[in-house]
Amino acid sequence: MTIFLNNQAKELSEPSSVSALLQLLQLEQQRGIAVAINDQVVPRSNWDSYLLQPNDRLTLIRATQGG
Repeated sequence: MTIFLNNQAKELSEPSSVSALLQLLQLEQQRGIAVAINDQVVPRSNWDSYLLQPNDRLTLIRATQGG
């Protein structure tokens, strides 16, 4: 199954939740991450239950500090 993560095609071998994808990317424990799927923000509380669909477009944003 193909999804698009920050406009880059990514192949997944099986259906996956947002949490499982973040775990695969080694980002599940990081704070300051926001996920939007098809231009809709998915709350962190839904990451375990939200199953990705073929051709979903994910935008992954990581907050940074600076000034």
